[in-house]
Amino acid sequence: MTWAVNSCFVTLAILCLWRVEVGEACSCSPAHPQQAFCSADVVIRAKVVGVQNVEVGNNIYGYPITQTKYDIKQIKMFKGPNQDFDAIYTPSSSATCGVTLETNGKEYLITGRLNDDGKIHVTLCQFGMPWEALSETQKKNLIQRYEMGCECKITRCTSLPCMISGPAECLWTDWVIEKTVDGEQAKHFACVKRSDDSCAWYRGAAPPKKDFLDIEDP
Repeated sequence: MTWAVNSCFVTLAILCLWRVEVGEACSCSPAHPQQAFCSADVVIRAKVVGVQNVEVGNNIYGYPITQTKYDIKQIKMFKGPNQDFDAIYTPSSSATCGVTLETNGKEYLITGRLNDDGKIHVTLCQFGMPWEALSETQKKNLIQRYEMGCECKITRCTSLPCMISGPAECLWTDWVIEKTVDGEQAKHFACVKRSDDSCAWYRGAAPPKKDFLDIEDP
């Protein structure tokens, strides 16, 4: 099993932008890439160079708890502390939201949380995909635009009609329009705050007059 952009299973509201089988115990709501960026402690581009299972403690019955440790070579830090990380950790089973990566030097965009132990932990509930699978707009948005919209709220539309509750909100309609959470808004748009403190979808690659997509539009 590998993370891949072309396999997306939404089961019990689980978002997986990696090619994985998801166990019933792993449940999380779909997130737009910008939401994943804003909620993550660490966002990096990294090359995976090795893997091993490590013990991290014991459960209440005294049995060892294992995690998968991926050795990485950090290429770029988009968000996080000013340091280089050489490993990420994930649950050892997809049923507990563990991810499976290719270890042949494949490059990934990785979002994760930074635990008190100073280690990056990642799960299926966070956004991640092979670097080569990202759109050019997504790569550019990682530099600045996603961060500009972290005060905005992205609301996912699951069925029509749907609406926003305030001006500082963007309606995410990929699922109802394209039946995927990896649609046009996920690939090419960021929800950013404007000068009047309202929020709207922004596509930097579009001609100037069409940079903003009105929040009322699907």
